[in-house]
Amino acid sequence: MKPVVADPALVAYCGLYCGACGAYLKGRCPGCHENAKAAWCKVRACCREYHYASCADCRQVGAVAECRKFNNFMSKLFGLLFRSDRAAGIARIKAKGYPAFAQHMAESKLHAIRR
Repeated sequence: MKPVVADPALVAYCGLYCGACGAYLKGRCPGCHENAKAAWCKVRACCREYHYASCADCRQVGAVAECRKFNNFMSKLFGLLFRSDRAAGIARIKAKGYPAFAQHMAESKLHAIRR
């Protein structure tokens, strides 16, 4: 298993942290940015289209709470299953930056900020 490290490149488009995800740590997933199988993800597609590192960089919508792509059915389902608050992750990235977010998530060994 890989160790949990602080790497801003492992911040997912939606505000999760791949660097502490079990699938990533076990080598079953390359992380959000490299996962070609995640073509179904509307958040990922949008961020890639506009060349954003995550929704924290979005200039199309005022707040992620207003974004239909961020708040689509699949995203809500994943949030419920993982008990994650992706919007809080995006807010933290905006407030502290990618390196500080990655550091916090790695030190806490968190894949997501909990609800």
